Amino acid sequence: MEIFVVDSFTDKRFAGNPAGVVLLTEPRDDVWMQHVAAEMKHAETAFVTPDNHLRWFTPEVEVDLCGHATLATAHVLGGEQRFTTRSGVLTCVPDNGWIRMDFPADPPKLTDPPVGLVEALPHAAIKSVAVGRFDYLIELGSAEEVRSLRPDVQGLAQMSSRGVIVTAVGDGEADIVSRCFYPAVGIPEDPVTGSAHCTLASYWVPRLQRADLLAEQASARGGFVRAALAQDRVLLSGQAVTVLQGRLTD
Repeated sequence: MEIFVVDSFTDKRFAGNPAGVVLLTEPRDDVWMQHVAAEMKHAETAFVTPDNHLRWFTPEVEVDLCGHATLATAHVLGGEQRFTTRSGVLTCVPDNGWIRMDFPADPPKLTDPPVGLVEALPHAAIKSVAVGRFDYLIELGSAEEVRSLRPDVQGLAQMSSRGVIVTAVGDGEADIVSRCFYPAVGIPEDPVTGSAHCTLASYWVPRLQRADLLAEQASARGGFVRAALAQDRVLLSGQAVTVLQGRLTD
């Protein structure tokens, strides 16, 4: 089987979010795929069958939706792709050097902070708290607060969600900035999170009254996502670069 490492949501190597991509020759069992993902040690490893059934595993668990590993898989396969996944059918289309992905929107609902959240975000000026299908979304007072935040990651792991997104209006070329923390699934901070932008776009597009957004995820590696709402869908676009290609022994 061919195996790749692809840096997603970036146009240069060693930035963005690295993902493993395994081109299966036939379906494999869950335990084997989990072992491979643990061996790869990336935030996500994607497994795609010849008929384009796509699944995603962190080093610890299978997840329902992953943007950067979907982007990586579409980049490896090339051309227009239509994947069957646990989150429905996801299409990926080349778009002038980018790849546009059609994902389900995830409009978050405003809520009170869950127990322990404020304590896990020390010195943060929280403007609002919302919760979507997967994550809590926390709006902070400024992009600088997002960039300089030093959260209590173990505290965030106690939240009743996949993870926690912190975000604010952008301070440069990007319309918004964010960082994403997923310690509950073995990822203290994710470099660039495609699926989080299903929530971020649903939150920010109506507030900023923009048809589309350029979003920066301000992790150490960093990356950019284009996002637009299309009724109950989010169109996410990113670039990707192959870093490694090899063969996986059976």
